[in-house]
Amino acid sequence: MKSSVLTRYRVMAYVTAVMLLILCACMVAKYGFDTGKDLTLVVSQVHGVLYIVYLIFAFDLGSKAKWPFGKLLWVLVSGTIPTAAFFVERKVVREVEPLVADAAPEPVKA
Repeated sequence: MKSSVLTRYRVMAYVTAVMLLILCACMVAKYGFDTGKDLTLVVSQVHGVLYIVYLIFAFDLGSKAKWPFGKLLWVLVSGTIPTAAFFVERKVVREVEPLVADAAPEPVKA
């Protein structure tokens, strides 16, 4: 497996998690303090688009790592639970890094 597959997943996991936290703050402002309705709309739409990209990259990583369906489903859903993506990303990286290291070609000796 190429390291770029893992890197894409990691970037989108962090971006999705941060956007979800921002969305949660906007929702508190909107419903708790009756302010920021337009900002909440924009942030929710941006998070939705980024979550779709996250789903694509997570599915790509899961298919290349040959994860069982339950694990893949948990990784996909973690983008919808505030702060879960941070913890799931750490666990995924620990499990997938050996697969990336095993696929690294050895340098050719002259």
